[in-house]
Amino acid sequence: MTSIGIEATSVYFPKGIETAEILAEKTGIPEKIIIEKFGLYEKHVADETMQASDLAIAAARGALNKIDPLSIDVVIYFGSAHKDYYVWSCASKIQYELGTKNAYAFEIMNVSASFPIALKVAKDMLKADESIKNILLVGGCKDSQFIDYENPRSRFMFNFADGGTAALVMRESATSEILESAIITDGSFHNDVRIPAGGSKHFASMETVQNRQHYIDVVDPASMKERLDPVSLPNFEKVIKQALQKSGLALQDINVLLPLHSKRSMFRELLQRLNLPEEKAVYLDHHGHMSALDPCIGLHFASQQGKLKNGDIAVAVSAGTGYTWAATVIQWKGENGL
Repeated sequence: MTSIGIEATSVYFPKGIETAEILAEKTGIPEKIIIEKFGLYEKHVADETMQASDLAIAAARGALNKIDPLSIDVVIYFGSAHKDYYVWSCASKIQYELGTKNAYAFEIMNVSASFPIALKVAKDMLKADESIKNILLVGGCKDSQFIDYENPRSRFMFNFADGGTAALVMRESATSEILESAIITDGSFHNDVRIPAGGSKHFASMETVQNRQHYIDVVDPASMKERLDPVSLPNFEKVIKQALQKSGLALQDINVLLPLHSKRSMFRELLQRLNLPEEKAVYLDHHGHMSALDPCIGLHFASQQGKLKNGDIAVAVSAGTGYTWAATVIQWKGENGL
């Protein structure tokens, strides 16, 4: 069977930086708490000149260094739903700006869970359609823009940050092989986290702007916590174990974990459940949480930092409000960085 893998990754971060000290001033939360509990020393923020599509394009140019843009067959945007415009596909802009004019383009959306799912979609497309040779996965995020630091209900999202990333998926990759995936959705959380206004339910108006309804909000934080805490870490563990089992592997085979950025206690408890030391994971405490981008960025960093060697197993794992947990297993082949 033809192996399908990630041949190259790339990342891009805007120049603007908000440190824990700056966030402490904005939120009233002590700097020490932001560093130790939120797990965040600093994060990148984009200015008004760069939108989600621009961050995605800037990142994708690096992944295309190894290939002629005209040889890309499909461009898939898996980044933030908070894009340049609503009811608008940035995939078409990305396809055009990158010069991948032989590719068709579309978007997939499952908020922060999207990267492990995008890997599965790309692999399945390549397996099902022999005419497809190369797929470019690309994501951008400007989610720092919709955080209301004066709203304590959105406190757990104060780590939201900006950036871009991309992954080139192809047949017979010399660098890696995408193995199996596992996904869980618990739709009972569908109504917990959202931007209240701007969609069809509460169309934008003077009133919605005055009421600050265009920032992300949590309907009832106490209720969500009560329902989410008992299932979140078990579901993370479950999708990781299932993806490994489907790949003929087990927890002890993991060499590198590539999770989304979360509070430090959750990160450490997940590692404890998996019996992994912190040095076997990539924790984005100088970047924050960038929607679905985190595991792809983590893979890029793991490669650049020499954390992956030939034959090693990496697991990209993430979760998105709604709530979906997803994991995809990657086997490393390359000796050099992506």
